[in-house]
Amino acid sequence: MPMQTSEKSLVHIVLSALEKSPYFVRRRPHVEEKSGHVVIRGTVPTFFLKQMAQETLRRIDGVEQIENQLQVLVD
Repeated sequence: MPMQTSEKSLVHIVLSALEKSPYFVRRRPHVEEKSGHVVIRGTVPTFFLKQMAQETLRRIDGVEQIENQLQVLVD
């Protein structure tokens, strides 16, 4: 079910969705938004987590375009 953007800013909704995801416990990426274009930046330990961030954003009403700039840090 898509989330509604009417009461909160889209950035707040995106960050809230990521915080609720079991994949992003204790991680807080940097998020910017302009007219539905969402840019997400930060680091994650695996490519899987990078993809899960994008899938989380895809479900949010108001997100028209996702620019996933998360970097995978490989040990």
